[in-house]
This record gives sequence, C-alpha cells and structure tokens, in this order.
Amino acid sequence: MENPSDFSNPPMEPENITSVRSLRELVDLVTGRFATGQQPLEESGLVLEPQPFPFLALVGQSEMKLALLLTLINPAVGGTLLIGPRGTGKTTAVRSLLGLLPDVERSKCFYGCLPEDIETEGMDGLCPDCAQKIAHDIPLTFTDHVRLVELPLNARLEDTIGGIDERAAANDRVRLKRGILAQADRNILYADEVNLLSEDIVDAILDAAALGYFTVRRGPVNATYHSRFRLVGSMNPEEGKLRPQILDRFGLRVIVRGLEDPLERWDAYQRSADHRINPGAYNQQFSEITRIARQEIQNSIRLLPDVVLSREIGALGIRLVQAMKIDSLRAEITLFEAARAYAAADNRTTVEPDDLRAVAPMALRMRKSQFMADFLDDISKEESQIEEVLSQISAFKE
Repeated sequence: MENPSDFSNPPMEPENITSVRSLRELVDLVTGRFATGQQPLEESGLVLEPQPFPFLALVGQSEMKLALLLTLINPAVGGTLLIGPRGTGKTTAVRSLLGLLPDVERSKCFYGCLPEDIETEGMDGLCPDCAQKIAHDIPLTFTDHVRLVELPLNARLEDTIGGIDERAAANDRVRLKRGILAQADRNILYADEVNLLSEDIVDAILDAAALGYFTVRRGPVNATYHSRFRLVGSMNPEEGKLRPQILDRFGLRVIVRGLEDPLERWDAYQRSADHRINPGAYNQQFSEITRIARQEIQNSIRLLPDVVLSREIGALGIRLVQAMKIDSLRAEITLFEAARAYAAADNRTTVEPDDLRAVAPMALRMRKSQFMADFLDDISKEESQIEEVLSQISAFKE
C-alpha cells in the first residue's frame, strides 16, 4: 500500500482554466483534481455563516455529481435518490450545490403565481391579487438564486404542508402559514434519510411533486400553493427500505460507495481538513471556477428546450427498458430527459446513443420488480388454465 507521505496531487491553478467547451468538460477537468493550495491554511478563529464544501472540490463520486448536475439542468428527470452507507459524502455533496445553483424567476406572490400559469390555466391560474397586477402590467416575479430547502427528519405534517398561523390565531385571526413544500417552490427540496420519514409526510411530498401544487384545508380556511421543486433524497439502506411507490417517484438512483483508491481517500481527508480549518479561505480558491461552472449550468438550462431526441434514439431507449422488463413508464421519462440534460451539458442539441449509455444505469437501476414479475407470471398461468377449462367445456357441449 502507498505511503501517505508520498501522496501528491499536482496543482491546477484556477487562472489556467479560463474557458471550457461545456459543463461536462469543466467538471471532468476540475472536480476531484484541483489541488488544495500551495500554502497551508491558517485557522480563521471566527464563527460565521456556515460555508458548504465546494462542489468542485469533491473527490471521486463521478456518478453522484453527474446525477445532481442533471437534476439542476432538467427538473423533468424526476429528482435524484442517493443510496449508500453513512459517511460517504451524500449530504455534503447536496449542500455543496449552493455555489452552483442557477438563477430563477421567483414569484412575489404568497401563493407562488407565475406568468406561465396563464399559458397553462388561463387567468384562473392566478390569485385575484396577481390577476390585478397583470391587468395593470405589474411584474409578478423577480430574479433570484435557486435555494436548497432541507426537510428536517423530525418535521411534522403541519411543518411540511403548512397550517394555521399560531401568531394570527392568538389575535383572533385565522390565517394559514406556508409550509416547507411551498417554500421549496422553484427550489431544491432535500430530504435526508428519506426512508425514515413518516408515511404521511412522504405521501404529501410525492403528491405535491407530481402535481406541482397542493391544497391545504384547515376548517373554513383553505389555500392552494405551487410546489414545483427538484427533489433530492438520500438514505442508508442499513436503516430501512423505501416503499416501491416512493422509490419509483425518484428519477435517478445513485449507489454511493466509499472511495476505494487510497490516493483519493487521502486527498479527501486533506481537503476536508483544509476546509474545516478555514472555510472562507478554502472556498475562495474555488470561487472563480465555481462561477464558471454556475454560468455553464445556466447555459445548459437555456439550451435544454432546443435539445432534440429523435425517434430512432427513442426506439433504442424503449428497447433497453423492455429488455430490462421494467413496467413503469417513468423509466422512459427519466431515461430520455436525463439524456437530453446530458446533451445540453455537453453543449449539443441532439441526443446521441452515448448519452443514453451514460445515464441508463442511474435511470433504470432498481426499477425491475421481481414480485410483480412473479405475480404477473402466476396470473398468466391462471388465465391459461381458465382458457383450457373453457375449451374443455365447449368441447363437452359439442
């Protein structure tokens, strides 16, 4: 085994990376290969706002990083589920997305009304206040960064979907207070240890994610909120399994294993130690390359509507899904939308077979149900038996 004192990582200075052809090229070039710096960092001695570990400083775990980037680029992939043992960097990776989150048009409305709601639902899709703003040509939105909204493990259903505002109730007023799902609209909702959440909360999250809105009713008061969020979950399979219904709702599934290369493990330790000593100084080393990556993500999002998936590529993907004997149609949706995001990240407008190959493991793993295969096989045998008996009865009558 290598001696840790011999471990090295040749420096790659950020000023040497001034332009890249695509987001994929940037991530391949930088992430996990960026030296932590020539000079040791001095402890800052200050307790300031928490500064997450830089995404581009993560060592290894290429599939996990790719899945999270595809989720940022194209919400239609259906979110990402990170599955693996504790201590493998799942939560660190999700929180590190903060520096890469793109801009979004955010609603000024309490209920989350947006101009595109008019295109899909007409003026009925807006609340009365926003309908008045449209009539007077007043903007409904402002530009803001996408945010990371975390769902606490001890969250109650009231915390998740919203409920009666206790402050207003103390003043003899009845008013609803927005919950975590409403706050997650057009943001990223992160559910750590999703397999340990209560079933009513999980059901609420899944329904809100599927519909893009949800309604809260408390006595005589009710309100409908938008919930168009990107869902990221993580779990340790040692602590329990997910119901098949919940697992099917996650588009990309990533198996996060511990780093096997001793050099990578040593590098991960060094980076973690440097960040712990002085987070601000460490993050500053990655500030410029993070800015470039954030811009590349924004470019990929703008390019995504122009990315075309041909009928031939679609037929190839469907053959793959059918060969895997997967029943859920979400398999094709995730596979094709992830392939489109992958092409956009590579600065292309046409999906190629290699794009399907790159995302297929994440999109299709853990979708085949042996229980359903056995169940359908038993049903098929029973139906054959019924047909055989009917044929015998018909022959007897003749």
